[in-house]
Amino acid sequence: MSGTVYLIGAGPGAPDLLTVRAARLLGEAEIVFHDALVPAEILALAPRATCIPVGKRCGRYATAQRFINKQLADAARKHRVVVRLKGGDPMLFGRAQEEIGYLRSQGVEVEVVPGVTAALAASAELAVSLTQRGRSRSVAFVTPRVGGGEAPSNWLQATLAADTAVIYMGAGDAAAISASLIAAGKPAHTPVAIVASVSLPEAHTVYGTLAEMPQLVGRVRGAPVLMLIGEIYGRALAKAVQQERCAIG
Repeated sequence: MSGTVYLIGAGPGAPDLLTVRAARLLGEAEIVFHDALVPAEILALAPRATCIPVGKRCGRYATAQRFINKQLADAARKHRVVVRLKGGDPMLFGRAQEEIGYLRSQGVEVEVVPGVTAALAASAELAVSLTQRGRSRSVAFVTPRVGGGEAPSNWLQATLAADTAVIYMGAGDAAAISASLIAAGKPAHTPVAIVASVSLPEAHTVYGTLAEMPQLVGRVRGAPVLMLIGEIYGRALAKAVQQERCAIG
């Protein structure tokens, strides 16, 4: 048998943010290899499938990428519909290219089904557009994380060049990120929004400034955590400060 591997974006977590195509393929799947943060409610949409966790979590045991690649290729020789279910969108910080390249080298057919990435879900939840006429004409999605033997990330230059920036997988380095941006010339009073578990019932958001970012990250509950930086969050920050003053006084 020669099956197809579908790299499917599970979105930020809410099952009803899946695309119709993603839901249909999950219903047809015979085997699903899924990331660690994919909720059980989404996996339940694949009732016929064997579900195998292969997620990567910072600071925890992770399945080696080369082993995931081989598992996918082996599964495609036994099953018609193989799903690789990734949080967010497969093509953004999802190592999709590594899996696509390996599977194609093995003669395995691959299709990508996009998903809602966390930055877009956060923007919808906060009701703050990432791009705004006259205020934000450029957006950068960056991560400071690099694997062993990889070239350094240029996240700092990209963040400084953009009107608005969204930092993925950086919560553990919040202090270093804040210090690096301020040292490079980003104003310490730049507004930031820290969002955790976006789209889920336990979603949590706090607002503050770039200088306060390490403390803000410590206040949010849940995972994953996004750090959104830019002047477009100024109004939300001012409103949050006003509400906090009213609660105290």
